[in-house]
Amino acid sequence: MRWNKISDAVIRRLPLYLRVLDELSVETDQELISSHDLGEKAGVGSALVRKDLAWFGEFGKQGVGYEVGFLRNELRKILNLDQEIPVALVGVGSLGIALTRYHLKRFEEDKSFNLKQVALFDIDPKKIGTIAEGIPVFSISEAATKVKELNINMVMIAVPAEGAQEVANVFINAGIKGILNFAPIKLKVPDEIHVGDADFALELQRLAYYI
Repeated sequence: MRWNKISDAVIRRLPLYLRVLDELSVETDQELISSHDLGEKAGVGSALVRKDLAWFGEFGKQGVGYEVGFLRNELRKILNLDQEIPVALVGVGSLGIALTRYHLKRFEEDKSFNLKQVALFDIDPKKIGTIAEGIPVFSISEAATKVKELNINMVMIAVPAEGAQEVANVFINAGIKGILNFAPIKLKVPDEIHVGDADFALELQRLAYYI
């Protein structure tokens, strides 16, 4: 079920709340958490926690708080994380390999992390047809076939800036719905395609202001 008219800012905070609840479920036997404590651990105000969660239903009781296990399960359903989601990565260079290693380690060690990397794509003939970190490397020309065959809805783009838009176009046409973009460029996509940007250089330059 998808909720209409909910801002992306709200959706971006839900994984923060889920992370707190995941940690509590692993590290403690705490059964209840207040909006104040949840907000403090997630780095937001308690009023914002209550407002964000109210978009999706009534999960807590006034004066009691939220039941950790129940809220955790509900957030996983809202975020579609109650099912395994196949993910692909484009760009089998140094960054792509590093991201793949991190992703596979997280998937193996964290049972609540259901985003499974199932394919790699590249344009280098020397890489196509090989296996990298246990994952097959396909040609980008195979995108349409493999996206359908492997039920891929999300792709990570780790290619140089000059090729990122073309890669995005290929996978959008192939049917993906979400892109995590590591290329230092703003992608132009249809309204129904959701993009997350992870521009390391931009963030470092922002942080430099405070040094």
